[in-house]
Amino acid sequence: MTDRKNGLTYADAGVDIDAGNALVERIKPAAKRTARPGVMSGLGGFGALFDLKGAGYVDPILVAATDGVGTKLRIAIDTGHVDGVGVDLVAMCVNDLVCQGAEPLFFLDYFATGKLETDQAARIIEGIALGCERAGCALIGGETAEMPGMYPAGDFDLAGFAVGAMERGSDLPNGVAEGDVLLGLASDGVHSNGYSLVRRIAEQSGLGWDADCPWAEGRLGEALLTPTRLYVKPALAAVQAGHVRALAHITGGGLTENLPRVLPEGLGAEVNLDAWNLPPVFGWLAQQGGMAQAELLKTFNAGIGMIAVVPADHAAAAADLLRDAGETVFDIGRVTTGTGVRYTGALL
Repeated sequence: MTDRKNGLTYADAGVDIDAGNALVERIKPAAKRTARPGVMSGLGGFGALFDLKGAGYVDPILVAATDGVGTKLRIAIDTGHVDGVGVDLVAMCVNDLVCQGAEPLFFLDYFATGKLETDQAARIIEGIALGCERAGCALIGGETAEMPGMYPAGDFDLAGFAVGAMERGSDLPNGVAEGDVLLGLASDGVHSNGYSLVRRIAEQSGLGWDADCPWAEGRLGEALLTPTRLYVKPALAAVQAGHVRALAHITGGGLTENLPRVLPEGLGAEVNLDAWNLPPVFGWLAQQGGMAQAELLKTFNAGIGMIAVVPADHAAAAADLLRDAGETVFDIGRVTTGTGVRYTGALL
């Protein structure tokens, strides 16, 4: 009779269930801070419940969005500054939702890594909770996947899922017409698109992530990790005031590709590039990468993270409301006949 070999455990295979449980306990207070009317249950169950009537809706239409942070994560991983990417994750989802006219209600995240480092994971998810607080939506669930052999040491990936609602018949865009004013809301930097090019340009410049930032105080890596701006509450306030016919979130594809997405067939836009100053980060990227203006405008947000399309007779009131809500607002152009975006003036 031979001796039996010692049995293997899940921990021997690289998955630490105890660490996962410890993470859930650590993030519960952050998730609790995001509670809002409608939440019926949160973390810990097999699913989460949300009551639309409890949130105040009478005849609701649900709207869903999903997104990630892209290769901006590479900079966060390499520098160890992971606290802001959770805000990015939320913003990329809920800023899209509001463009449909929807109020974000709840959010779920997916966090995957080769080996769970509880402190790193908690910082990331606490950032997600902060983004949810700022957007007024509840963090009601998620998945932490520890997958040894799938990710190199220290690496992780993120995905987010947001669900919102609006009353039937209040969806955007609605009624966009020739002569409508384009109000551009300032971005907080590069946000979360174009980072494969950002990383290529940084490498080409010879600067490391810990080098002094060429356009601002601090380190290059930290400056490039400035989180995506959340436009939800100001944009919804403008929508509810009856000022807004459409909203365009300026993400991958820049102004050139995102603005036409909210314009009806037969209408285009004229954008005056002299209406705002190009933020220094984009000037540095353009100079280091030898980028033409057209390439800049279809790759990055170029300083405008959201565009509100408003009737001309509402433009002043809408701009005042948005400024009062904390946004920097520029009158950047008009809806015109034709197709696509035509530019006047120059950023570079």
